[in-house]
Amino acid sequence: MNPVFDLTAVGLLVVITAVLGFAGIRSSRTRSDFFVASRSVGSLWNASAISGEYLSAGTFLGLAGLVLLSGAEGFWFPIGYAAGYLLVLLFVAAPLRRSGAYTIPDFVEARLESRGARRVTSVVVLVIGWLYIVPQLHGAALALGVVADVPPWTGGVVVAVLVAAIVAAGGMRAITAVQAFQYWLKLTALLVPAVFLLAALSGGARDIDPVQVFPVESGPGALDVYATSSLLLALLLGTIGLPHVLVRFYTSPDGASARRTTVVVIVLIGAFYAVSSTMGLLARIVAPDLAVAGVADTVVLALPSRVFPGLVGELLTALLVAGAFAAFLATTSGIVVSLAGVVSQDVFGGGVRSFRVSAVLCTVVPLAVALLTEPAGLVASVGLVFVFAASTLSPVLLLAVWWPRLTARGAVAGMVVGAVSCGAALLAGGMLRGSGGWAVVFAQPAAWAVPLTTAVIVVVSLRDRGGVPVRVERYLARLHTPDA
Repeated sequence: MNPVFDLTAVGLLVVITAVLGFAGIRSSRTRSDFFVASRSVGSLWNASAISGEYLSAGTFLGLAGLVLLSGAEGFWFPIGYAAGYLLVLLFVAAPLRRSGAYTIPDFVEARLESRGARRVTSVVVLVIGWLYIVPQLHGAALALGVVADVPPWTGGVVVAVLVAAIVAAGGMRAITAVQAFQYWLKLTALLVPAVFLLAALSGGARDIDPVQVFPVESGPGALDVYATSSLLLALLLGTIGLPHVLVRFYTSPDGASARRTTVVVIVLIGAFYAVSSTMGLLARIVAPDLAVAGVADTVVLALPSRVFPGLVGELLTALLVAGAFAAFLATTSGIVVSLAGVVSQDVFGGGVRSFRVSAVLCTVVPLAVALLTEPAGLVASVGLVFVFAASTLSPVLLLAVWWPRLTARGAVAGMVVGAVSCGAALLAGGMLRGSGGWAVVFAQPAAWAVPLTTAVIVVVSLRDRGGVPVRVERYLARLHTPDA
C-alpha cells in the first residue's frame, strides 16, 4: 500500500463529492426540493442513487470479509439483501409513492390518522437510522487506519463533516447526483481489481482450487436451519423497514416510475453483490491468514498488494480505498436525509432552515456513538439493523398498505413490543455469544420477533374499540389505484 496514493484517492473523492453536492444546491430552493427532490428523479438515476446508498460499508468491505471467515454462510447476506427488493417491488414501492407523503412518519400519520402513531414511528426511524450510520463511520475509520498512519477517529469525522455539510446545504436534490455517481464508482472500484486478480490467479502456481475456495463441508447443508431461516427473514423484511430506502421512492414522479426504479435497483445491486462476493472467494486463496474477526473486514484492501507487488497493486488499492469511502459517504448521506426530514417536521416545524439544523444533529449523534465505541464486524452490525427494522417497522408498513383494519393502537403496540423484544434478544445474544444451543434464538430473533410483532398488531387492532380510521377506504384506494 502507498499512503500517498490512498490519501490522494480519498481527497479526489471528497472534492468530486463536494462539487456534485454543492452543484445541486443551486436548484434546491423549496421544501419539496430538500425532502423529495420535487418528486422529479427519473428511474435510472433514482435506481443508481438508491443502489449507492444501499450498498454500505457492510457490503463493500464486510461481505468479502464474511465470506473469507465463513464461506457459504456469508452468501446468505447478498441473497437476502437483493431479494428484499423483490418484496419492496411487490408490496410497497408504488403505494408509498402514491401516498404523497414526504417521510415514513408522514405516511403512518396519514394512514392511521394519529399523531401518537407518528411520534412512535419517528422514534423507531431514528433508532434504525442511527444504528445504520454507526457502522459506516466505523468502516471509514477502519479503512483509513489501514492505509495511512492517521488517528483512528479521522475517517469517521471526515465522512460525518462532509455529509452534514452537503445534506444541510442542499437536501435530497443535492445528494441524488452524489449517490448515483458513488454507486458507479463503487462498482468500478471492485470490478477492476477483481478482473485483475482473476486474470492473475487463473493460471500458474496459484491456480484457483474450487475446493479450497468453497469447501464442501462449509456448504449450505452444514448450516443451522433456524439461524439461516431467521437471518433470511430479517434480511428480506428488513429492507422494507429501512427509512433511507423507502424515502427514495417518494422522489419518483409516479407509482409506475417507482416500480421501474425498483426493478433497475435489483439489477444494479445484484451485479455489485456478485463482484463483492467474488472478492471474498479470492480472499480465501490469496489471504487466508486474514481470516480473523476484526481483521477480515480489511481483506479487500489487502488483496491487490498480495498479488501485484509494486505500482499496479498500489494503484488498485487506491481505487478500492476511494470506493470504500464512496460507500461510507453514500449510505450515510441517504440516512441523514431521511432522518433530517423526520426530525425537521416532528421537532422543528418542517421548514428548510429546520431541515438544515436537523441534518447536522442527525449526523452528530451517531458520530459521537461511533467515537465512543469499538467497531464490530461490519456485516454483523448492519445485519442487526435489518433484524430490528424487520421486527418493528416492516410489519406496520405492510399492514398499513394492505390491511384495512389496522388501527393506530395496534401499530403502536406492535412497534413497542417488537422494539423491546428484539432489543432485549440482541443484547442477550451478544452476552451469550459462543455459548451454543439456545443462544441462537437470541442472536437471531427475527424468526419469532417478526411473528410476535405482527400478532400483537393484529390482535390489538381487532380489539380496538376506537375502530379503524374514518377515511381508510378512500386512502387505501389512493394507494392502490394504478397511475394513469
